[in-house]
Amino acid sequence: MTPAGTGAEANGGGERSEEVRSRVAWACRILASEGYQDLTLGHVSARDPERPGRMWIKRRGVTLGEVTPAQVIEFELGGDLRDASDEMHLEAVLHTEVYSRREDVGAIVHGHPPYATAFAATDADLLHLSHDAVMFDRGLAIYEGPPDLITEPEQGSEVAEALGERSVVLLRNHGVLVAQRDLAWMVLAAVTLERAVRLQSIATTLGGAMPIEPMLVDELRRRKYSDGLVDEYWRAWVRDLRRRGLDDGMEP
Repeated sequence: MTPAGTGAEANGGGERSEEVRSRVAWACRILASEGYQDLTLGHVSARDPERPGRMWIKRRGVTLGEVTPAQVIEFELGGDLRDASDEMHLEAVLHTEVYSRREDVGAIVHGHPPYATAFAATDADLLHLSHDAVMFDRGLAIYEGPPDLITEPEQGSEVAEALGERSVVLLRNHGVLVAQRDLAWMVLAAVTLERAVRLQSIATTLGGAMPIEPMLVDELRRRKYSDGLVDEYWRAWVRDLRRRGLDDGMEP
């Protein structure tokens, strides 16, 4: 996977704050359509590229699939979440603590996609059985803390520590957190994670697993996961949502 923080946003760097709000809303809608919809749970955030000390995050009380730019709220990363408005998600510490620890991270999602959440409740390892799985050549991190809501800074810090330098941490018996350099890369990693686990689930019911040869993994990753392709994938997701009429409230 291209390292986080080593390039511009897939739609161009130097975005204005209102553009970030719009892209956070699009990210929420894409993820909802790709298995992350779970009532009003789940949240997406991004750093403000003009003010890296601030983030934009989906507000509580709305589903991922109905988020509009107006429902993406701002928060100063050095602030106290206890002083945040009632619109702030209870588990916002997952975002603030990862951003605090990882300057290279520009976008985060926490959610409960069914396959990856089920995977987080097992002792299985992600195998390189498909092109999707090779995106995670460094493996997946595991947070072994209690399967409770992550609402305290100390808990968020423990999750950030478990994540380390990786892009995915599975929260045992809870869900997942995906952190990447920007929104387009984060969405791709989150969607690809769910697909990779789903394909592994299918494959292992059909016979003995036959992973891709380790010597081929790095080359496959570099060829399939590049900035140009990520930009292409993002545009395709947006077109698909518009074609299906799932762009209500979004800019034309």
